[in-house]
Amino acid sequence: MTKPERCAFVLDELGRLYPDPPIPLDHSDAFTLLVAVLLSAQCTDARVNTVTPELFRRAPDAATMATLPVGEIQAIIRPCGLSPQKAKAIAGLSRILLDVHGGEVPRDFAALEALPGVGHKTASVVMAQAFGVPAFPVDTHIHRLAQRWGLSSGKNVAQTERDLKRLFPESSWNRLHLQIIFYGREYCTARGCDGTVCPMCRALYPDRKRAKKTKKA
Repeated sequence: MTKPERCAFVLDELGRLYPDPPIPLDHSDAFTLLVAVLLSAQCTDARVNTVTPELFRRAPDAATMATLPVGEIQAIIRPCGLSPQKAKAIAGLSRILLDVHGGEVPRDFAALEALPGVGHKTASVVMAQAFGVPAFPVDTHIHRLAQRWGLSSGKNVAQTERDLKRLFPESSWNRLHLQIIFYGREYCTARGCDGTVCPMCRALYPDRKRAKKTKKA
């Protein structure tokens, strides 16, 4: 297949498998989504979803979260890992949201990325999933699949994001990001497929005989 043919096949197949992919992190608004995405760094969404109900029961918004001691936040989120850094970031961004943004999550990439603990990927998830702004959040899993599927040869997630945005229509970005995540979890896992095993890899590269080595993000 040519690259345009691979893109079309990926869109069609993922659209068939996941026509309406849900957002995997439980949340009720932009603030709770922001916190949940921050907690998901180096942690599974499933584990985050076991931790956030208690956290959001105590502090469902920036105003309340800013009043919680960092130690209390840390104790709740400890199962997510990196709890000292994450707790400090959650407390810090909550205060900034109050002081600078009227307690609301800003609908702006630069303002989001200026918050403690919020990088480009986290900001992209919030913009896409909370506000519906076209974005293409790329994590290490999407980076891996994009290379296995011949959609990017980027050496890092930033280059992979640029490649995917160039290849796919903007209207598909928010849904496709989620579709790739769900496909990767179900079929094309880090250890379960090496670029030759899952249905998508076999369909895109039927003659591939050797494992596809992924450039680390």
